[in-house]
Amino acid sequence: MKLQKLLSLVRQAVEKYEMIHEGDRIAVGVSGGKDSLTLLLALRELSRFYPEKFEVCAVSVDLGFGNMDYSKVQELCQSSGIAFSVIPTQIGRIVMEERQEKNPCALCAKMRKGALAAEALRMGCNKIAYAHHKEDFVETMLLSLIFQGRFYAFPPVTWFEDTKLTVLRPLMLVEEAQVRGFCSRYEIPVIKSTCPVDGKTKRAYAKELLAQIQRDHPGAKERMFHAVTNGNFPDWPKTEFT
Repeated sequence: MKLQKLLSLVRQAVEKYEMIHEGDRIAVGVSGGKDSLTLLLALRELSRFYPEKFEVCAVSVDLGFGNMDYSKVQELCQSSGIAFSVIPTQIGRIVMEERQEKNPCALCAKMRKGALAAEALRMGCNKIAYAHHKEDFVETMLLSLIFQGRFYAFPPVTWFEDTKLTVLRPLMLVEEAQVRGFCSRYEIPVIKSTCPVDGKTKRAYAKELLAQIQRDHPGAKERMFHAVTNGNFPDWPKTEFT
């Protein structure tokens, strides 16, 4: 996928859900994976010409699993003029060793979000951007249906009273295959996750399930995404994609 196409999809989501306003300083949560790096570069390029001026910075939360080398991300940020911060933590040890969680992802995500929010505030940001793409929204809906018995997916924009931070998901119209194509085309330095349960989670199961449904019923993924965006969830903005 070319940069122009990526920017078009991101801008559509940003404008549809009024994600960005004049003077915003947005911290992008950067794991080093393909999704977060794609989002970081998309928002950086968008900030060059978007009518409402905003700034972008990058924050990585090191979970403490070891062997995570962020030097390539650092170089990418320096070449793009993006402020970059790495937060060292022991989240991995706490979750996997001290707590020995049977479902480690939930606690890990909560602690990671807390560390990211604290650093975003320290850097003077008022918003955080997560790199959830189109499939993530549908997979979250499937997980909610299967394991919680409700029809739901995280909203494009969420405001948190406790931190006064707003969370954005500007990649919501971008498909995962498009992200892969973008990273391949522009040789983005993607970092492989060192998490010991990577690829073995409920979300990985939902990803496989969605892929199978799409194979059996072409177009099902797009129809499910349409159902999510028009689901009238209580914490979603009252707008629809056609």
